[in-house]
Amino acid sequence: MKKVIIGIVGILLLGGGAAGGYLFLKKPAEASLTEEDVAKEKKHAKKGGHGEAVEFVQLDPLILPIVDRNGLSQVVSIVVALEVPSKADADKVKMLQPKLKDAFISEMYGVIHHPAGLQEGNLVKVQILKDRLGKIGRKVLGDEVVNDVLLQVVQQRPA
Repeated sequence: MKKVIIGIVGILLLGGGAAGGYLFLKKPAEASLTEEDVAKEKKHAKKGGHGEAVEFVQLDPLILPIVDRNGLSQVVSIVVALEVPSKADADKVKMLQPKLKDAFISEMYGVIHHPAGLQEGNLVKVQILKDRLGKIGRKVLGDEVVNDVLLQVVQQRPA
């Protein structure tokens, strides 16, 4: 008798799950973008965003030793790629890479040694770092050259 009741309960559970899945999954897809989001995408496409072919230029890794009162406390390694609108802009980034790396390293030391740039446990706030690197990239290369800064790797390790 117990086996029959367990079998019936199992069939009811499977049937209920199948019916719920069918009813849930047969709904038509809903658009997740609002009209405001669509307008932003069109504006970004005009600047060389998703609608056009863009180039990505990966810079050499940036390695920052962090020294405090007690000596070397940690080493921060960052791999940065820049999104640029054209091949000519990518060539410009490659040509000015030493100047850009110098500006990035100077800015990163400013971010890392400033309390607003660190979280609890001396972890770098990645979004602040990304915003500041974008600002420096636009300053060095020009507003039209840098669409976005991509942080591919941010690694912190104690010394």
